[in-house]
Amino acid sequence: MPLLKEKKQQILERFQRKLKDTGSSPVQIALLTERIQSLSSHLKTHRKDRATQPALLKLVGQRSRLLGYLRKHSQEEYAKLIEQLQLRK
Repeated sequence: MPLLKEKKQQILERFQRKLKDTGSSPVQIALLTERIQSLSSHLKTHRKDRATQPALLKLVGQRSRLLGYLRKHSQEEYAKLIEQLQLRK
């Protein structure tokens, strides 16, 4: 389930480091978090949708790897992002 264009633009504006920044770790993590939340709510209503579960797990793993990279390279940015996205440490 792709994100809506408006929602994606809002996330980009909130987490961009500079104009046209779409690939930095915080932006990628924020976009993945939104997709994960979307798929999680979808799976709550459609419990038997077995095809979506592997996609959700793949996104969670990708976000976890990006968070690990960010934690290793920039502790303060990692802590700020965790707080903004309301993720657990």
